[in-house]
Amino acid sequence: MSLETWNIDPVHSSIHFSIRHLVISKIHGKFTRWGGTIQFDEQRPAASKVDIAIEANSIDTNDPKRDAHLQSPDFFDSEKYPKITFTSNKVEPAGTNEYRVTGDLSMRGATHSVTFHVEHGGQVKDMWGNNRGGFSIKGVIDRRDYGMSFAGTTESGAAILGDKIDFAIDVEAIKAAAQSAT
Repeated sequence: MSLETWNIDPVHSSIHFSIRHLVISKIHGKFTRWGGTIQFDEQRPAASKVDIAIEANSIDTNDPKRDAHLQSPDFFDSEKYPKITFTSNKVEPAGTNEYRVTGDLSMRGATHSVTFHVEHGGQVKDMWGNNRGGFSIKGVIDRRDYGMSFAGTTESGAAILGDKIDFAIDVEAIKAAAQSAT
């Protein structure tokens, strides 16, 4: 097998996240507009590469008022920083069909190296003849690393929001047509 390019199918993929709220529970959300490519070589994982771009203003937590606040300068500041991007720079095996993917996560004008856990779910040919691959990505980031320091406290002094954001990305990608060498 060689390096293959896979285009993320956003209709069959999702980005979900959660963050502690009032210390006692979690708020969940998702981004609805995003995409990217995965260049994957199962035999030589180090040659693989992941590029993802997310429209920050596509955040959806099932509450329009909260979503508007999350798009404000207190959080994503999506008018000034419309894109969240991830570009890998290292892929290494971490078990059978599992990988550690390290790269640069950029949002709100800040870029930090992060490592995510990726599981490759395999490949299948769909009913239209396309080759599809599945990937599940999990990770945790600290929102303060990206300038999201809004916190607030309750009357009892408990933090309104936690600092750690857990996320899961489920990707179904379509293999790009092979390019012929000329």
